[in-house]
Amino acid sequence: MATRITNKKLSKSSRAWMKEHIDDHYVKLAQRDGYRARAAYKLLEINEKLQLIKKGMTVVDLGSAPGSWSQVAGKLVGDTGKLIASDILPMDTLENVTFIQGDFREQAVFDNIMAEVADKKVEVVLSDMAPNTSGFSAVDQPRMIYLCELAMDFAEQVLPEGGTLVIKVFQGEGSDALRKNMQQRFSKVRSIKPAASRARSKEMYWIATK
Repeated sequence: MATRITNKKLSKSSRAWMKEHIDDHYVKLAQRDGYRARAAYKLLEINEKLQLIKKGMTVVDLGSAPGSWSQVAGKLVGDTGKLIASDILPMDTLENVTFIQGDFREQAVFDNIMAEVADKKVEVVLSDMAPNTSGFSAVDQPRMIYLCELAMDFAEQVLPEGGTLVIKVFQGEGSDALRKNMQQRFSKVRSIKPAASRARSKEMYWIATK
């Protein structure tokens, strides 16, 4: 009987999530505007406020799949710029986007990314990466902190002075220490919670200038 009750609760939870997702304003906007995910509007708002990505820039999008941030950034850099996306998962082709599948921590993948950069300079690094969540903060939070640290390490290697890193962070245990670490490694760190971030979500976006 306990199993049946648990399954029933899960079913109710799933139905509630599905209803919220279907009714979500940004989900509907994404469907209307042709974006692959509602996350596109987070980057659009960040860029509207801070004007980080402009035509002609070279931008790297880490953990890019399914590609909504790459869609936005690819349009922003235009034909004269370059958007290099990378993920361990496959990602369907996008206009103005060069996709490299693999783990950017591996030297071969890193070298492939930098070969695409060529004689340009990376001006913005994007990371909307998040772990597959278990629902347990004690498990999910350290995984998220680790992903943020990886993005910071990558950005520190490739960004020139004045370059920008945009990362998603889960507020919680370890995030204060991560913030202090970032402030030591970058000249300026700002926080934004876009309107498209659900109010109950602990996610924030940190924008760091090297």
